[in-house]
Amino acid sequence: MEFAVRLMKGVLAAIYAVMKLFPVKNNKIVFCSRQSSDVPLDFALIQKELARRQDGLCFVNICNRIGKGAGAYASFAADTLRSMKHMATSRVCVLDAYWPAASMLHHKEELTIIQIWHAIGKIKKSGMITAGAKTGRDPKIAALFNMHEKNDYIIAGAKAFDQFYRDSFGDYDYTLMNYGLPRIDYLIDNEEANRDRFFAENPELKGRTILLYAPTFRRGMEARWQDIIEVVDPDKYTLIIKNHPTQRIEGERPAEHVRYFDDWTAVDLLAASDYVITDYSAIALEAAVLRKKTLYWVYDYDEYVRDNGLNVDMFESMPGLAFRDAAEMMAFIDRGEYPMERLDAYRQKYLPEDLGHSAEKIAQLILDELDRKSVKGN
Repeated sequence: MEFAVRLMKGVLAAIYAVMKLFPVKNNKIVFCSRQSSDVPLDFALIQKELARRQDGLCFVNICNRIGKGAGAYASFAADTLRSMKHMATSRVCVLDAYWPAASMLHHKEELTIIQIWHAIGKIKKSGMITAGAKTGRDPKIAALFNMHEKNDYIIAGAKAFDQFYRDSFGDYDYTLMNYGLPRIDYLIDNEEANRDRFFAENPELKGRTILLYAPTFRRGMEARWQDIIEVVDPDKYTLIIKNHPTQRIEGERPAEHVRYFDDWTAVDLLAASDYVITDYSAIALEAAVLRKKTLYWVYDYDEYVRDNGLNVDMFESMPGLAFRDAAEMMAFIDRGEYPMERLDAYRQKYLPEDLGHSAEKIAQLILDELDRKSVKGN
């Protein structure tokens, strides 16, 4: 394995050396995502803001969520080569996750790499700090692939997460910018419209109390979908289950009070929800943006802490709102006594300052880098 990786890196480096002979285009920005095969919301919002501020910019989107099978890997290999071509001739590269070519290769001085990640905080441990853990990467593989090594800027959430970002991205020479993600702007600006659209499409749900269950991805861990379905009273609630994009719902059973809405994103479903039930997912932060009543069903808490680890413990950060038992959680909801002051304290600590202007700040950072590198190059 080690020999194969080193050989691959050598081949890619040789190809990239040729690609770097082509001139840089001062107006080009390449966006690379492994989180989605479509242009992610955050990318789209950044590009919209950039286009509003400056004419003539060129955006290249390379989005590939790797599937299973030889065809999927061949597709990602092709997109890796395409990303190299554009990184060699761009001023700025924006990532929303680890992108191998960005970290492994030696880039021109003109290129700035901005990592926005794909969550607005670091609730659970991830990246370098989990290397060697059950849910993390093999440390040798992480080192061979130079994980997160070439970032110039990392777009962070609240300052309370700063050390966790550094733990995740390693002790490299980058700058943390506590801007938050553009999806925060989207949540605030589109809450009413998304709620109206949801009930226009689903008028039968108007007046129902809606529970949105959106758990984190569990690699090698049990996902207990049926447990929560069985404890929700169908006469009182509609339960929307929104699984992580990379995790399939196991043992799905028809139930009149359970809906799935595959054509809606979790971000948009927040607007129509009365309660958000999650676990270790950063959707808790997105729910906090809209002041949604949030509860934590952590049936595998001990296992998750052991095998992955947490930066923010929900038993401490949201006391009385984290439950190991689904029936106890539903009994709490039935009482209708949610302590909003605890949610407000959580928002104050774990959301970035100046909500609603993330896209503007990221766009300005990109434009500043375009200007700085262009002047330096001239």
